[in-house]
Amino acid sequence: MSFLKNQLHTLCAAFVQQRIAAAQAAMLTAQESANSETKSSAGDKYETGRAMAQEERNRNAVQLQQALQLQGELTRINPDLPCDTVRPGALVDSTLGRFFISISAGKLTVDGQDYFAVSAAAPVAAALSGKRAGEQVVFNGKPVTISTIE
Repeated sequence: MSFLKNQLHTLCAAFVQQRIAAAQAAMLTAQESANSETKSSAGDKYETGRAMAQEERNRNAVQLQQALQLQGELTRINPDLPCDTVRPGALVDSTLGRFFISISAGKLTVDGQDYFAVSAAAPVAAALSGKRAGEQVVFNGKPVTISTIE
């Protein structure tokens, strides 16, 4: 199963790379927009346009920083390490679904099976944290049984 964890890890890395590239491209576009604003007789319009472009660049810089933070979290996970409890890097099969405890990357599909990449801070991961296969927890008022952990 470590092959499956490696595939999921790779999909998470691709998700992060896509977010980084999108944020960088948007920052570049916003900067080019600010640079191309030409001063006209309506000076306020020029200043407003530049300020709006700068705000857009700042928003994208925050998104880039968040994506880089996700990348850092992902690099701390070694998918080759076996897990016997729910923790970052664990692949958890439960009555609620299949989870890869890593980063919040959403639904990932491998060989027709759906897995949910969730952060260790996600409510479902927090509820399952430290549990072993066969144990049961209550999540959102419903019992959840852990089938396997890898």
